[in-house]
Amino acid sequence: QVQLVESGGGLVQAGGSLRLSCAASGRTGSAYGMAWFRQAPGKERELVCAISWSAGSTYYADSVKGRFTISRDNAKNTVFLQMNSLKSEDTAVYYCARAREAYSPTWTRPDGYGYWGQGTQVTVSS
Repeated sequence: QVQLVESGGGLVQAGGSLRLSCAASGRTGSAYGMAWFRQAPGKERELVCAISWSAGSTYYADSVKGRFTISRDNAKNTVFLQMNSLKSEDTAVYYCARAREAYSPTWTRPDGYGYWGQGTQVTVSS
């Protein structure tokens, strides 16, 4: 069983910042890649960024490079997403996700993830 609980979403003006957190419990831990996805109204869910199990490597979608930072605290089973210079197009429900398998080489691919939280809404007003 895997439980992922996101928090930190809200309403922010364009150019502002938000920090999302994801508390993981159950079959989680430092052996799994973690990621943030988002889904805007009428659009498919997309992979925003990911971090390897060791936190030594990260991946970012082109649309968020230089603005978003993913990090993890394995001691606390928590993953973070720092979002700066937010734009209206960042408005979406943001989901935390865990890789399907431990030490998986597919941690940078959307199909490498099989567990998601309930999501947290991020709304950026222009």
